Amino acid sequence: MPLTHIALRSGRPESYRMSICDGVHRAMSETFNVPENNDFLIITEHEAANFRYDATYLGVARSDDLVFIQITANNTRNVEQKKALFQRIAQLLSEDPGLRPEDVFISLVEVERENWSLGHGLAQYA
Repeated sequence: MPLTHIALRSGRPESYRMSICDGVHRAMSETFNVPENNDFLIITEHEAANFRYDATYLGVARSDDLVFIQITANNTRNVEQKKALFQRIAQLLSEDPGLRPEDVFISLVEVERENWSLGHGLAQYA
């Protein structure tokens, strides 16, 4: 049950933003066994003054096309699955909408299954 927050600079067309959502969801389906209908992604756009990043941290040359992707998911995946997810997201987003892999910044936040309520105030996975 991933919940994904995607942040980018404002001004991109809807098709660009939807390509990012589609690529991230596809990568999660392929590498994390996320069902097709488990589709919960939020996009926020930010003006330049509200979107800060280091352009060369750890030797990665980032540009203003940088996209932050934060995925909150159950802590049930191993290191190999996580690496596969990161690689697949970067690959798919380089294909469409054409992001450079250097501009794909991913953070995975893992939580226990009982920490979700998907509606009705219930802990569906507890």
